[in-house]
Amino acid sequence: MYQPKTAVIYYSSTGNVHRLAEAAIEGAEKAGAETRLRKVRELAPEAAISASDAWSAHVEATTDVPTAEVEDLVWADVVIFGAPTRYGNVPSQFQQFLDLTGPVWAAGKLADKVYSAFTSSQTLHGGQESTLLSLYTTMYHWGGIVVPPGFTDPITFQSGNPYGASHVSGGGDFPGEIDLEAARYQANRAVDMAAALAKGFSPAAM
Repeated sequence: MYQPKTAVIYYSSTGNVHRLAEAAIEGAEKAGAETRLRKVRELAPEAAISASDAWSAHVEATTDVPTAEVEDLVWADVVIFGAPTRYGNVPSQFQQFLDLTGPVWAAGKLADKVYSAFTSSQTLHGGQESTLLSLYTTMYHWGGIVVPPGFTDPITFQSGNPYGASHVSGGGDFPGEIDLEAARYQANRAVDMAAALAKGFSPAAM
C-alpha cells in the first residue's frame, strides 16, 4: 500500500498553530501517510519571548519537536505548512525557512509535490486569506500541486475558510473542535490527492 510521505511544517509562538499542526498529522495518518511534524526555527530575541508568558511556555513545551530542515521538504510527497498571520503575511521565522529553499528549488526537488497550508489570526479575516495566498504563491513558484480544502466537505462550511484550516485566537485561546477537524480533513484530502496522483488516475474517480 502506497503511503505518501507527509511533512507538516509549522511556526507557532503561543501554541494555536501547533495544535492545528498536530490535528493535521492526525488527519494525514488516518489517510495512511507516513508523517513528520516539524517546527520552524525560532528567531525572535529571548527578551521578546520571555516578555510573554504564553510564548515562553510554548517554547518550553515543544522542545521535543524536531526543527524543520529543507531536507524535510525534499523527503516529502505532501507538504502542509502552518503559520500564524502577521500583518496579512507569514511571520519572519517562516519566511526565513522558505528563503533557504533556493538550492533545492533550483534543482527541481520541490516540484510535483502536493502542498497545502493553514493559519491562525487574532480576528476573523485578520489577514488569513492573504497569508495563505502568499504561501500558495511560493508553492506555485516551486511547481507544486496546491490542494486547498475548498468547500468539499461539510466541515469547511462550518469553518468558513476554503483556503485552508484556520483559527481565530480572539474567539478563544485554543483551537476549537471545528478548527481541529478542518485541519484533519485538509490533511486527509491532501494525502488522498497524492495517493490518487501516484496511481495515475483522477482523484474524482476514487
